[in-house]
Order: sequence, then structure tokens, then C-alpha cells
Amino acid sequence: MKIIIVDDFAPKKIQISGQCFRVKETEPGVFRFITGEHVLYIKESDSKGDAKAFDISCSKKEWEKIWMPYFDMDRNYADICSREYGKHSFSDKAIDCGRGLRILKQDKWEMLISFIISQRKSIPAISSAVEAISAKFGTKLDDEIYAFPTSKQMAGATLDDLKECGLGYRAPYVYDAIRRANSGELDLEKLDDLDDEGLFEALMEVHGVGKKVSNCVCLFAYARMGRAPVDVWIARAIDEEFGGVNPFPEYGENAGIIQQYIFYYEKNGRA
Repeated sequence: MKIIIVDDFAPKKIQISGQCFRVKETEPGVFRFITGEHVLYIKESDSKGDAKAFDISCSKKEWEKIWMPYFDMDRNYADICSREYGKHSFSDKAIDCGRGLRILKQDKWEMLISFIISQRKSIPAISSAVEAISAKFGTKLDDEIYAFPTSKQMAGATLDDLKECGLGYRAPYVYDAIRRANSGELDLEKLDDLDDEGLFEALMEVHGVGKKVSNCVCLFAYARMGRAPVDVWIARAIDEEFGGVNPFPEYGENAGIIQQYIFYYEKNGRA
């Protein structure tokens, strides 16, 4: 099936943006995305002006129900870039470099576990651990692909099981999250009813979830676009490019989007 996208959309940039760990370029220009038990292959086919055509592997119904929300297609990123441009010269460079990025609205449980795992790990190492967890506990979707497991599917996991997936010292943190989720103590869906600060604080009640991980889950699972996670890349940009002053409050409800452009530029865009 073919679709037309008029707004900013660049699968390669999304793949290497640091917000997702299972996106794969299966062959040149073909990108595989997984959410829940849904798998999408997407490839740009041709472009005319601002409109880009993509070949996709799913039906129109699935695209509209599953993938449009996942890719945050109801939000106009080109308009956001235009409105936020001009506040800082460095942010402007990052926006120019990162255009095409979108904030994915990913599975809440997967994001909580993935970002707990992410602490002091490279993106390839995080991806490896997430894939190992999926293969060990998740539903098999085809010969090579497993869905990320639900908390119920992980209920019987032992610390040794989790360490075998490459979690290292993070295994007890994930074990605690599994326990809380399956006891009902942690209900990720109900947390969506909280305001941004309430959600942020509630997520930090999980063992091993600090400010950065909580903000990542707020942004990439709950679409709280005002949250701007600060990791080593962002901290360096704040120190070196903004004189040590956090610029994100100036961007208000779009702070998380601008943060993503800056992260991408710091990690991938500098010459």
C-alpha cells in the first residue's frame, strides 16, 4: 500500500534518534517498526515537493488505527519547527539537522523497561538486551521477530533470567517493576490520568527510575511533549551552548521535541 505524508517524516533519523531500540533498517531504505504485536515495513518511494510517498506493509485500517498514533501524525512538526525557530542559534542548527524526527508514542511497559535498561548502556547494548527479553518472554510473531513481552508474560522471570538477557546491575530494577505491575501497585494506564508532574513523580517510585528515565518514559510513552530528559548529551549542550542555563522552559509544551532535535544533533549531526 502507498501513503502520502506531507509533514516532516524521516524513518532513518527516527531509527537513530535514541528514543526507540527495535527499529531496524532491514535493507537499504526499508525500515521495520514494531509496536505490540504489530510489525510495519516502510520505504520512501517518491517525493513531489513537500509531499513524500511511502510504501507500507500494512492495511489502510491498521495504518490509521495503529501507526498514525504511533508516529504522532496528528501533530504538525513542520509548524512546530517554524514557531520555535529563532529562540537560540544552536537550537536552530539542531532543528535544521533533525527535521524529519517525530516523537513516537510507544508502549508504556516497553518504554519503562527499556529506559531502566538504558542506564549507562550504549544504544546497541540496549537494543541487544531488549531483543533478548523479547525472545525469552515475548510472543513469537514470525521466524525472527518477537513482541516485547507484557508484564504478565514476565511474571515468572527470575533475577538470573534477567541477567542472562544482559541487564547486569539493572536486573533488580526490572524485577521490581515486574513485581509492582503484576501486583497492581503500578498501573501504567491509570498513570495517564495524572498531570505531567504527577506522572513524573509516580514513575520514580519504581526502583531504579530517576529523573532522566522518568522523563524519557513521560515523553516517549505518554507523549508529554513538555518533558525534556537531560542525559550526558543534553547536559553537554546546556553547558557548552547555553551557558549552563536550561533552555527548555522557553519551548513550553514543545520542549521535548526541541530536546530530541538537540540530542540528535549532538550525537549524529556535528561534523
